[in-house]
Amino acid sequence: MPKSLLAALVLALAAPCPALAVDSPADIAALRREMAAIRADYEVRLRALEQRLQAAEARATPAPPMPVQPPVAAAPAAATLPSAPALAAPAAAAGSGASSFNPAVSLILSGLYARTSQDPARYAISGFQLPVDAEVGPGSRGFSLAETELGLSAQIDPWLRGAAAIALHGDDSVSVEEAFIQTTALGRGLTLKAGRFFSGVGYLNAQHAHTWDFVDNPLAYQALLGTQYGDDGARLSWLAPTDQFIELGLEVGRGRGFPGSDTGRNGAGMTAVTAHTGGDVGDSHSWRAGVSWQHTRADEQALVGQAAGGSAVTNAFSGRTRLWIADAVWKWAPNGNASRTHFKLQGEYLRATRSGSLVYDVGNTDSAGDYRATPSGWYVQGVYQFMPRWRVGLRTEALNAGAPDYGANAGLLASTGFRPRKDAAMVDFNPSEFSRVRLQLARDRSQPGASDNQLFLQYQMSLGAHGAHGY
Repeated sequence: MPKSLLAALVLALAAPCPALAVDSPADIAALRREMAAIRADYEVRLRALEQRLQAAEARATPAPPMPVQPPVAAAPAAATLPSAPALAAPAAAAGSGASSFNPAVSLILSGLYARTSQDPARYAISGFQLPVDAEVGPGSRGFSLAETELGLSAQIDPWLRGAAAIALHGDDSVSVEEAFIQTTALGRGLTLKAGRFFSGVGYLNAQHAHTWDFVDNPLAYQALLGTQYGDDGARLSWLAPTDQFIELGLEVGRGRGFPGSDTGRNGAGMTAVTAHTGGDVGDSHSWRAGVSWQHTRADEQALVGQAAGGSAVTNAFSGRTRLWIADAVWKWAPNGNASRTHFKLQGEYLRATRSGSLVYDVGNTDSAGDYRATPSGWYVQGVYQFMPRWRVGLRTEALNAGAPDYGANAGLLASTGFRPRKDAAMVDFNPSEFSRVRLQLARDRSQPGASDNQLFLQYQMSLGAHGAHGY
């Protein structure tokens, strides 16, 4: 407090009592005016000191650093890694406001109209036994709300980021597609992911539904991976420090999804190894190719099959499945600019070996026998953007049940040798990078003697902050 102000207050308070005992109203009014002036001067000086203090604190506090975004998988161009990865700023220094800790939020809205010539309730893939809850086939007829995806992601600290994808289904059910943490600063090209996530096997499996080029996943994915394989576990990836794109991955998981089953064992129910390579050819071409291997185990896994008489029957499988996937992708864009026109050609081949035991007609016949099958499938598709905002695409695909051996149950289960096939064509219009409307026509021959002519009209809209998609 200034000395002059302090002295004035002391004099005012220490004045002798007789001086205050005045009879003149004018003297009393003068004293009141003097006290009011001292009080006003004190308040002005106090406010000035507070403003000087705030300004000094603001100059002494460094500006918050720019937020560091997590690394995003990019096209397999020349991969050059720094010798030591830069660390993100500590979360405590990322900003003083509460908004500094808010995650990026995105929402994918999707709707569908489907028209089919066969009843979707009786859809089945001939020669393939699938779980009761497997999401295969065209879905329901008419209008429906397709999957709505709520995404959350944020940097946690200098070493970790987190992300989650919550699926809101048209039947009002909710499921967690992905919820994981991922390292950002292990160094030496290593990245560790832990939690729930889509497996990195193959090419399409790790992609969310709103990034697919067609309304549905290929028959090979539906029959051999239950449409898409996700699991709870961990994945370690290594990106080689070379000009050639080389990425290796190792996964261990619970094994809760088809072709495995959730058995609650202490050890891993799923193991997978992936290897991918790729690069650029000139300024207009890029490619990626790879191979994946997955091993899963199942205990009394309930599967719906077809009895020799043609009726549906529930069986129980216990054993192992080894799955191989070979995938390749080639992209073309004039001088690397894909905004006006580009073309993408991709294909995958999947082959599985299932061996173990099968209990036929659980709860009724309960006939146990050995079981072995080598099913396989493939697809090839091409998508061409012939002008800005417009794309067309074609896909052809086929399956082979592989002459399954049912052992003692050979006479009870159907084995016709029929090979399912499907062909699809689509055209979509993209008013912006956040919106898409798609028309798809398909002929599905998954069952002998019954071709299903399908028409789909789909919309997809993206709201909020959405990260870049992988290659």
